[in-house]
Amino acid sequence: MTISTGPILVVEDIGAVRELIEVQLRLRGYRVLTARDGLEALQMMDGARPAVVVTDILMPRMDGFALAHCLRADPQTTSLPIIFLSATYVSAEDERFAMDLGALRFLPKPIDADELFIAVADALTGQTAAAPLLSEREFFFGYRQRLESKLRDKAAQIARGYQQLDSLSGDQRDTYQQLLAETQAQYDEIQGELGVLLNVLREME
Repeated sequence: MTISTGPILVVEDIGAVRELIEVQLRLRGYRVLTARDGLEALQMMDGARPAVVVTDILMPRMDGFALAHCLRADPQTTSLPIIFLSATYVSAEDERFAMDLGALRFLPKPIDADELFIAVADALTGQTAAAPLLSEREFFFGYRQRLESKLRDKAAQIARGYQQLDSLSGDQRDTYQQLLAETQAQYDEIQGELGVLLNVLREME
């Protein structure tokens, strides 16, 4: 049985969530590195050799799906175990796409600490991820489908939210407006990722 001694790289854009995961893993005795998005994680690869990547999916600049695709395309990181975490991409189709990218595990948020520890332990003790099943074209097609699906979900969520907002008042209204603002921010992130992807697809034509 092979045990990797490299650090665990946690990729998460929300500071409080990133710190919570880091603390939980450090308390179990793991060395931990952190990055705020996929692009920062890739930039860290030159100076660090993580044993496992634990990554959120919805992030600015570069999300978890795009990060996984880049890692699988690089011979030096193609077999690096990836554990996905997500509160937004939680459908069966999302999980299937993640596993087709060669992910070792796909865990929904809020994170169950025991499930995360089991997944990390499996990765560190030799349970390797499957080779990605997607060609370059299949990745971009599937990635576009996931982004467009989530964009529709968020748009519908925002529309329902504004309809319900009129019936609320006081503190309840303020709280709801904050939730709507967070949903709008997620919509904007997904829309930005989709715009970048569509530019890449046009260049491939």
